[in-house]
Amino acid sequence: VVARDTFPAGKFKPVTLRRIETLYADGVPRKRVASGRCTEVATGSTLPKGADAVVMVEDTERERDLVKVYSPVHPGENISGQGEDIARKSLVVGEGEVLTPAKVGALAAVGMPRARVYARPRVSILTTGDEVVPPGRPIRAGQVYDINSHTMASVVRENGGDPISLGRVSDRLESLRSALKKALANDLVVFSGGSSVGEKDIIVDVLRSMGELLFHGIAVKPGKPTVLGRVDGKAVLGMPGYPTSCLSNCYMILAPMLRRMARLPPPHECIVEVPLAKRVVSAIGRVEFHTVRIVDGQAVPAYKESGAITSMAHADGYIEIPANVDLLEKGETVRVTLF
Repeated sequence: VVARDTFPAGKFKPVTLRRIETLYADGVPRKRVASGRCTEVATGSTLPKGADAVVMVEDTERERDLVKVYSPVHPGENISGQGEDIARKSLVVGEGEVLTPAKVGALAAVGMPRARVYARPRVSILTTGDEVVPPGRPIRAGQVYDINSHTMASVVRENGGDPISLGRVSDRLESLRSALKKALANDLVVFSGGSSVGEKDIIVDVLRSMGELLFHGIAVKPGKPTVLGRVDGKAVLGMPGYPTSCLSNCYMILAPMLRRMARLPPPHECIVEVPLAKRVVSAIGRVEFHTVRIVDGQAVPAYKESGAITSMAHADGYIEIPANVDLLEKGETVRVTLF
């Protein structure tokens, strides 16, 4: 419509216009809209020349080619101007941005059928230990189900990587060498187990013989027996075998590594400050991470032992205790990073 034609319109005193054309979404206007005239359009149609506003269909009543308008509109109402959504030469998606569904839609809107992206890092995941059994199989005395390869794969997916599970590796030097050679076909290698100082924990020996050992052990709890090496220019990360230690270091070490490799921004952290429900004791000289549940506005310690995966599965988040602190008193305010 021509907006000024509708100015006198009201609920009990409609303005009557003559319909000169009907346009569907894919139609091209053939007639100019003059004063006293209107064109019926579908959502998304091209605006005919002469028209400067659109009246919602629910504010009209049609009798053949006569249209009664019961509500005035101002110039530009219900119209998207050319370039209003995406202007010529404007940036649609910048390098390094994550392709969300909305950004994929924006690329499609400007006619781009594809876009160059950084590849998701491929991560080889191996579990060491003759005692480890895949979930779903019968288990006997002395054996445990493989928890870590599944939690590590989940963390990899969550942080932009593509997990490649290579299964369990025997606690034998040649088996580990052979498995590592195969694993190096991918971008990053992650072992679980075999990184402490036990007699059969031989990943350190394998790294020293095949490449470079960057560090063995970090001053944190849980997760002290962590190893990082480099073989053929690729990082090899050895995680502790205890499930809580492994998962904790996946968040603290593996996730940041992966996000950097995938060129993803750091994850958004949600932190709340609440009082402790009971005192927490820690050891001087290392950073400690304690899982907590939020109950009635208080942080209730949920930490069990390094082998207890439920301490993280049932927790709402964790608190970080600095290396120079050995005691947090009940009622003390702590910062909880939520999972």
